Amino acid sequence: MAASTRAQVISLYRMMLTESNKFPSYNYRTYALRRVRDAFRANREIQDPKTVERLVLEGRQTLGVIQRQVVIGKMFETQKTVVEN
Repeated sequence: MAASTRAQVISLYRMMLTESNKFPSYNYRTYALRRVRDAFRANREIQDPKTVERLVLEGRQTLGVIQRQVVIGKMFETQKTVVEN
């Protein structure tokens, strides 16, 4: 993996974790964080540039979904659970 691609992947990973932490609901937040971490761990060993490029594109699309869901979640907040208090 080229250095710039590696930097892009790390940047995407950090952005996805940051956005996932913004979920107001504990359950959605922990689910999103777990999914992001698991997806990046599962694809850690991939070296093919085309596959990496495709995965980065999918990651950016997923980041957009996370961002939209965070906004929607903030519009319709519910009561906090026992775990959050």
